[in-house]
Amino acid sequence: MTPAEALDEIAFLLERDLASPYKTKAFRTALATIEPLGDDKVAAGVADGSLKRRKGIGSTTWTVIEQAVSGQVPDYLVDLRERIGGPVTEDGTELRAKLKGDLHSHTLWSDGTTDLASMARTAQRLGHDYLVASDHSPSLRVANGLSTERLEQQLTELDALNEGFDDFRMLSGIEVDILEDGAIDQSDAVLDGLDVVVASVHSKLRMPSGEMTKRMLAAIRHPHINVLGHCTGRLVQGGRGTRPQSTFDAAAVFAACAENDVAVEINSRPERQDPPDDLIQIALDAGCLFSIDSDAHAPGQLGLLDLGAARADALGVPVERIVTTWPLDRLLEWSGA
Repeated sequence: MTPAEALDEIAFLLERDLASPYKTKAFRTALATIEPLGDDKVAAGVADGSLKRRKGIGSTTWTVIEQAVSGQVPDYLVDLRERIGGPVTEDGTELRAKLKGDLHSHTLWSDGTTDLASMARTAQRLGHDYLVASDHSPSLRVANGLSTERLEQQLTELDALNEGFDDFRMLSGIEVDILEDGAIDQSDAVLDGLDVVVASVHSKLRMPSGEMTKRMLAAIRHPHINVLGHCTGRLVQGGRGTRPQSTFDAAAVFAACAENDVAVEINSRPERQDPPDDLIQIALDAGCLFSIDSDAHAPGQLGLLDLGAARADALGVPVERIVTTWPLDRLLEWSGA
C-alpha cells in the first residue's frame, strides 16, 4: 500500500461515515500534497524528514505516510477498517451490484469538498460507469451555486478530465432550484448543453400543500428536468437536526413524474431517507422511474449508495425501473443528452 492509497482510503471511510469535514480535510490535503511527488520522492522525504516540514502534512498524516512507506498498513487505517470498513449495510447487495452510476453529486464548484477529478476517481474505483457532476445552481447562494459563466468553466474542466478515461465518464449536469412559482433557475440554453438535470426544492419547504403541489408540478413538466431530487426535503437525523417533510399531493406529483418521464430520486443520505417509504409506494403505483443517488458532497459519500439500494430492494422497486442500473447509452437516450 502506497502512502497515497492509505490517505485516500482513510479519507473515503471517514467521508462515508459522515465524519466532520474538518477531520477528513487533513487527509485530503496531505494526499494533494504528496500525489505530485511520486512514491520515490515521498520515500526520500520520509527518510530525511523533509516531508514532515511540508505545508499540508500534520502529525497524524505524517505517521500514516511514514508507516505506509515502511510497508505497514497504517495503524489509523487498521482501526478505521475494523470500525467502519466493509459495506455500509449488508442489505440490498444484489441490487447495489447492478447500479452503474450516480446522477447526483457535488464538488468544490459549489458546496462539495473536493474537485471533479477526486470524485471521478472514487466513482471509477467503486465500479461506476458514470457519475453526474450536479453542482447547485445560482439561486442557492449559501451553497455557492453556479452562475452560467462558472458552469461553462466547469464544463471545460470536465471535458479535459474525461479525456483521461477509457471506461468511465463524468457526465455534465446541475441541480437546479425549484423556485416558489415552479420556475427553475437556469435558462433553456444552458440546460440544452447538459447530460442530466436534477430539480429540487431547497426553500420555503413549509408551503401549504396546494401551493407546493403546483410548484412541483410546474418544474416536473419542464422539458429539461430528468430527476426530481429529495422530494420532501425532510431531515430525519444527523448534525443538522431534524426537519419535517414538505406536504404535497403525492399522487398528482408522481403521476406527473410518470407522464413526463422524470425519475423520482431515492436519496441515499442517511439523514434524508427521502422519499419516505409510503411515498415510494405511491410512486411505484404511479409507474414512476427511480434514480438511486448518493447526493455526495465528498468522494467517500459516493459509497452511501449502499443505503439507497437497500431501501429500494426492501420496498420492491423493480430493477428495470431504476435508471441508474441502465448502461450509459440508454441513460443518455432517456435523459435527452
